[in-house]
Amino acid sequence: MTKGEMGPAANPPHYLGHRERLRDRFRKGGADALGEYELLELILFRAMPRRDVKPLAKALIARFGSFAEVVSARPERLREIEGLGDAAIVELKIIEATAKCLAKSGIEKRPSLSSFGAVVDYCRTAMAFLDHEEFRVLFLDKKNHLIADEVQGVGTVDHAPVYPHEIMRRALELSARAIILVHDHA
Repeated sequence: MTKGEMGPAANPPHYLGHRERLRDRFRKGGADALGEYELLELILFRAMPRRDVKPLAKALIARFGSFAEVVSARPERLREIEGLGDAAIVELKIIEATAKCLAKSGIEKRPSLSSFGAVVDYCRTAMAFLDHEEFRVLFLDKKNHLIADEVQGVGTVDHAPVYPHEIMRRALELSARAIILVHDHA
């Protein structure tokens, strides 16, 4: 039998081996070797082992705008996407929690929040992509080491209640020497 006579089995579909090729590209080049939708594919592979997830990953990016916005989206918004089940949503939320933990630990382990830039970086990590108003207080010791980061008020899209006496009470409980008040506008 000649090569042309082998039939369809001789030319396997292009998608066979796609998952392994994608994993291999990630192993060799890291996240920079992949597009955002491809990173989403890697996550979705775990929750959907026998399904082509590329169209779903592309649909998520199209709907939410970026990888970060997909993993930060509220579960109820993610459930609006056809084909995205609870297992996949849990995988996305694990990625979000892991990213926040890594980013926060890098800042919290610094000797101090001694610059405006460090505070802004910390707040972006902690409050990125919130869809509601949030008021936080960063409690610092005398060397500007972060003692605690606490949400003092959560509100709606345009309102977050704040009680100054609660902030002062908590600062005294923690023996804080300085506080930084942080408020976002969702």
